[in-house]
Amino acid sequence: MTDARDSLTFREMLGSGQFCYGAELVSTRGITAPGERPKLVELGEALAADKRIAWVSITDNPGGNPMLPPDWIAQKLAAHRDRVVIHLSCKDLNRNGLESAAWRYAQEGFDNVLAMTGDYPVTSYGGLARPVFDLDSVSLIALLKAMNDGLEVPKPSGKLERLPKTNFYIGCAVSPFKRYERELMPQYFKLARKIHCGAQWVISQLGYDMRKFHELKLFMEWARVQAPLIGNVYVLNKTVAGMFHKNKIPGCVVSDRLYELVEKYAAGPDKGRAFFLELAAKQLAVFKGMGFAGGYLGGIHKADAFGQVIEMAEKFGGNDWKALAKEIQFPKPDEFYLFEQNPETGLGDITQLNRAYRESLLHPPKSPHANLAYRLTRRVHELAFTRGKGMFPSLQKFYERLEKNGDNLASRALHAIERVSKEMSFGCKDCGDCSLPDTAYLCPRASCSKTGRNGPCGGSSDGRCELDDKECLWARAYERLKYYGESGHMLDGPAVFYNAKLEGTSSWANTFLGRDHHRAVPAEKEKQKETFAKAGQL
Repeated sequence: MTDARDSLTFREMLGSGQFCYGAELVSTRGITAPGERPKLVELGEALAADKRIAWVSITDNPGGNPMLPPDWIAQKLAAHRDRVVIHLSCKDLNRNGLESAAWRYAQEGFDNVLAMTGDYPVTSYGGLARPVFDLDSVSLIALLKAMNDGLEVPKPSGKLERLPKTNFYIGCAVSPFKRYERELMPQYFKLARKIHCGAQWVISQLGYDMRKFHELKLFMEWARVQAPLIGNVYVLNKTVAGMFHKNKIPGCVVSDRLYELVEKYAAGPDKGRAFFLELAAKQLAVFKGMGFAGGYLGGIHKADAFGQVIEMAEKFGGNDWKALAKEIQFPKPDEFYLFEQNPETGLGDITQLNRAYRESLLHPPKSPHANLAYRLTRRVHELAFTRGKGMFPSLQKFYERLEKNGDNLASRALHAIERVSKEMSFGCKDCGDCSLPDTAYLCPRASCSKTGRNGPCGGSSDGRCELDDKECLWARAYERLKYYGESGHMLDGPAVFYNAKLEGTSSWANTFLGRDHHRAVPAEKEKQKETFAKAGQL
């Protein structure tokens, strides 16, 4: 570590080419006794003052639990604001609340923001809270990017006013620790979408398979999306490892084989502490060797322990990471990888796409999700709802004539037919701004706990929703689209923003009259298809 770090911001450090370390500061629930100084603030100050630590990252109600807001803690570290990252999630605030929070952060000089969808609430006062999820990580990133560009808002006169530009350094998360192709590939595609929408740096979810971490870096190179990549490390103990193993913390993965080791070492006199600290240090050393921009360290509650792990990581030799990368590979049984394994390194080989995957792209397998109902729905959409084609121009004129007559019996009857038919076919909730074409005709309100319209969250496990009450909508959508050779472009296009003004109105009318979100999609989709331009790969 050099003193040059003192003069660098978090943004500059990630772009410097020098590997750096970050520390997680987890907010707490409740307040301290009068006259008592919050231990959380003391820890934050100690971490911010440590020259070995490049940034401090403050969580936003992690695990779906209500806690002190991250910007309150950040204010206590205001002297180090250029090296503070604030997490901003979508579970507790609608888009107005998120925008308001973002303005507050910008006004206070906290520009480093990690934009996330957030965990589904698990505990609340007086019963379980209803989550918001008005936006998700992709649309939140797009909002922050719009603020950076100078947000345009209507004035009372109706004219647009461009507000002063913010300077957010927008981060996003990605979850590569997925067992099946149908849930991993949408995660990769969503990462590309996040970067296209404005994400400037990337941090991984938690897992203990260095081949998957390395594959994430390979995917970004292969898909031609560029952003500094940070590896995520959590210092385990038996309790937390058990929660990860049982998927109690969505997106955090401890496999059976790793949990066996955890139980073995946790039975020792130090309860496994030495093993857990060394495992974390080894992971950091591997990230550095693989060319990651930094390593993010969590699961520690004392400042000296952060320094201890970092010092252990720094003691490994320049090439030790290669053996450590082979050692730290704890996948689930039959886990899917996008790239074939290089037998010499034990990591992925970017020149060798997974053979079975490549073959399945050339000859898509049958899937129970690509059933007759889906195939018929695609045909109906092609004939009637594809802009400028088939029956669309005629239906557009028909709905324009209906619109001129105002509220009338014919329009109400058509809306009733639409509502009943779509409810029977898709579980439609009559939102008025239909995303069925975006989600392979699986209603996000009916089939996704977070109503995600821009891709999967990171919480699924073995293809099932983090609530474990259904299969992940996006895993099902992937299989449907792959059957038609369209999976590679399933998340192309700009971020989808649901328009609540259309709630309870006819989505058919809104489509034909250009009132829904589809009106702006076609040109943007064509632009983003270049992301996966390598012939024959997608």
